[in-house]
Amino acid sequence: MRTVLARALLGASLLATPAAAADPASCKAVRFADVGWTDITATTALASRVLTGMGYAPKSQILSVPVTYASLGAKNIDVFLGNWMPTMEADRKPYLDKKEIEVLGPNLTGAKYTFAVPEYLYDQGLKSFDDIQKFKRQLKGKIYGIEPGNDGNRTILGIIKDNKYGLGSFDLVESSEQGMLAQVERAVQRKEPILFLGWEPHPMNTKFKMRYLSGGDDTFGPNYGGAEIFTNLRAGYGEQCPNLYKFFKNLTFDLPTENVVMGSILFDGLPAEKAADAWLKANPKTWAHWLDGVETLDGKPALPAVRASLGLN
Repeated sequence: MRTVLARALLGASLLATPAAAADPASCKAVRFADVGWTDITATTALASRVLTGMGYAPKSQILSVPVTYASLGAKNIDVFLGNWMPTMEADRKPYLDKKEIEVLGPNLTGAKYTFAVPEYLYDQGLKSFDDIQKFKRQLKGKIYGIEPGNDGNRTILGIIKDNKYGLGSFDLVESSEQGMLAQVERAVQRKEPILFLGWEPHPMNTKFKMRYLSGGDDTFGPNYGGAEIFTNLRAGYGEQCPNLYKFFKNLTFDLPTENVVMGSILFDGLPAEKAADAWLKANPKTWAHWLDGVETLDGKPALPAVRASLGLN
């Protein structure tokens, strides 16, 4: 009788025990690096909003690409969603060789990253890298890039230094993504020539009639600088936070998603958090797979919790 009673009490106590947390409390704060490009701001905002619904406390910092990798190596940052490859090979390789980062993904395929011009300039004959020098006077010898230290800017500086495509006398104008786009918009409104660093995903592809230049395979890579974007984690993060690791392994995006969220940020003036929130509410089937096998911080199924946090239940 005592044995039966003891078993019953043990069973009752096990039933009363709360579910084990999916990750330790030390994993609650999730530290993202955002290099200031709208595509990375968008994907970081999407991931952060979902993580908030799971009970985590994400936070992002605006850091340059070199500082991002140094911070991952020093374990001051946990996650970077914007590892563009192959253009970031030189940034990533030293930390990968020292096993200070782990690479997941890709989280996006089908991207591109190379020189672009407005369609009217393309129609005038500026169609390839080898055509650029013929338009030097019209272009005033300028190539518009983004923020200093960016991998694309470094590629352009290398082209100028080595006089590739006859561009040794050109100047790179460095500012920011928003600054470059403002220059493009002014040029397009006036039908003036401009050569700039273009990429997709980005709503510039729908806002402007623009064309990518051929012939840059030796510098930006084939297929118009065809790129894949990878998720990078600091070394050991997966072992310390296995639930988050599962989430980041599941996390993938597509070009239409990023173009929509980026457009809301850049052209509609929405804060990244509100743009992410609006897209998640409107597309629940698109992101549900991110939470396959994933739990909240306190060990409950993540999908219903996130849906409830978005007001979808």
